[in-house]
Amino acid sequence: MMEAPNAQPCLSGTAILLEQFIPDHIFLYVTQGLIECYDGRKRYTLKQGDYCLVRKNRLAKYYSQEAVAFERLFFCFDEVFLRSFQQKHQLVKSAFNQADTVIELTPTDLVPTFIHSLQPYTDPAGKLSAAFEDVKYEELLIILLQNQPELAGLFFDYTKPGKINLEEFMNRNYKFNVSSERFAYLTGRSLSAFKRDFKSIFNDTPNHWLVKRRLEEAFVLIEKQHKRSSEIYLDLGFEDLSHFSLAFKKQFGLRPTELAEQRTKQA
Repeated sequence: MMEAPNAQPCLSGTAILLEQFIPDHIFLYVTQGLIECYDGRKRYTLKQGDYCLVRKNRLAKYYSQEAVAFERLFFCFDEVFLRSFQQKHQLVKSAFNQADTVIELTPTDLVPTFIHSLQPYTDPAGKLSAAFEDVKYEELLIILLQNQPELAGLFFDYTKPGKINLEEFMNRNYKFNVSSERFAYLTGRSLSAFKRDFKSIFNDTPNHWLVKRRLEEAFVLIEKQHKRSSEIYLDLGFEDLSHFSLAFKKQFGLRPTELAEQRTKQA
């Protein structure tokens, strides 16, 4: 899937653009504005003209933090395409040692030239013509691999996530609003094994623990850092402000606004 520069609606101010599981490797090019990405461990910032790879089987949140229009272009390299490309060009997997979610790419003039070359093949809505889609995907991948041959070790690695430390992973990623099935996959477990291991470690169910952990973080942010509910509920994995407020009261006996008022009086 590819989106041309104007396909993404413009956003102003600070906003979460997207929170998601990343199933395929993504090439991201920022055509206007600034974007920040958070993967549970590190924060990355890209500005106009910057580009990177975002690796598959990761969780990420994307933010726009400029009071200007934000626009981006991205290519999603799925496994079917990559296997076909690898076979066609007789490429072998190499070692790739970077573990980051966002992979910084070595600058080359070929990338902005490639981005500019897309314009004649896009429709008024910014969609790439289907007749040229495969050709342009191949062109981009050839550019990336010629500029950094070691990327073959990233693109042509088709292994699934292996079993990892569940406690460390959940304490790092509890703010991501994804299903137990997704957490299970990312920790290298079946859903039943995930729930069983989770119960053994945390003595709780995943859903109950996640809500409790997020609310505990919210309490600290409101009481100690004077944050407002509207500033934190999305970042903590809640989809709705009213649901966050009700869950907070159920957990602590008062609404977030009441805690903030108490903190103000004490100060």
